[in-house]
Amino acid sequence: MSHYLDYNATAPVRPEVRAAMVAALALPGNPSSVHGPGREARACVEEGRANVARLAGTAPGNIVFTGSGSEANNLALVGTKPGRILVSAIEHPSVLRPAAEQTGGFALIPVTSDGVADLAVLEDLLAAAGDGPVLVSVMMANNETGVVQPTAEVVALARAAGALVHVDAVQAAGRVALDFDALGADLMSLSAHKIGGPKGIGALVVRPGLELSPLVRGGGQERGLRAGTENVPGIAGFGAAASCALGELAAGAEIARQRALRDRLEGGVAALAPDAVVIGADAPRLANTACLALPGRLAETLVIAFDLAGVAVSAGSACSSGKVEASHVLSAMNPGPEVAAGAIRVSVGFGTTDADVDAFIAALAALLQRASDNQPHPAATG
Repeated sequence: MSHYLDYNATAPVRPEVRAAMVAALALPGNPSSVHGPGREARACVEEGRANVARLAGTAPGNIVFTGSGSEANNLALVGTKPGRILVSAIEHPSVLRPAAEQTGGFALIPVTSDGVADLAVLEDLLAAAGDGPVLVSVMMANNETGVVQPTAEVVALARAAGALVHVDAVQAAGRVALDFDALGADLMSLSAHKIGGPKGIGALVVRPGLELSPLVRGGGQERGLRAGTENVPGIAGFGAAASCALGELAAGAEIARQRALRDRLEGGVAALAPDAVVIGADAPRLANTACLALPGRLAETLVIAFDLAGVAVSAGSACSSGKVEASHVLSAMNPGPEVAAGAIRVSVGFGTTDADVDAFIAALAALLQRASDNQPHPAATG
């Protein structure tokens, strides 16, 4: 039996999402066509848009569908045509790479040892940015550690300096309440598959009146911001997932259940390995995420060992073509080389059970026992 504990990489597709997508696949029309089948497809797209907007805390007209959260990030950073970009050192590669490639230059906002963006440095960077448009991009919650960032304070500092703000909320959506309008950001990225929707569909929330240049040019779809016939089944699935996630947030019990599972898992690790480190433990974190380090052990070896035991976890981000490599997030937090090298991410979700947590703890116990058995024993004397 497989025990899936990698929800931050992707969540299993919810039954409600599957049903919505099957129904959408039966619609033959192009949503841009004016005939009856086209209008049916358009209605499906707009229902999905309305559901995603409710999850984001904004109006449906502010939602632009994209092919992924990464595309949404790229559209935000490139489409605003900023002169200078300020990004936190723990951002997703789909933010860091386009930021580094912009001709206006960019600067990294360092983070504390707990993985929280250093607002004092951000304030200094904004003051030194000079004339010209500036874009600040800070994620709402980190995908590797689960540490929640002070995005409201980031927005306030950026606003005072006249800068635009992009918030990557891909990991936060469905796990913390979103209110784009109240936050006051200019742009916010979302992704369906992190909340139990289909892969290959994301969205960018765009403040009304913001000038944005499209990455994909052609037709006038998505208010001219993303050409190409809309992914009707993907949008329907995204909308269904957003509706489910919003319901769980409103009820509160599911998030509390996930926190209890995570805390029990971390307690089990502490009992088995007292030297284990919970990264970001002293900062606000997503309820579902545990970033755990076992000093002296390599993350890649741990991931393989858990996989052989039927438990799926990851080392850092799963967005690097399957590579297990040094985490830039942990490097930015500077926990020390042994801790950084031995860090794995365990993330639970709506389908996680007590049995999954038990399987993880049992697999860790077996792993540690094997390591102990393989240690050389002192020669008998006497």
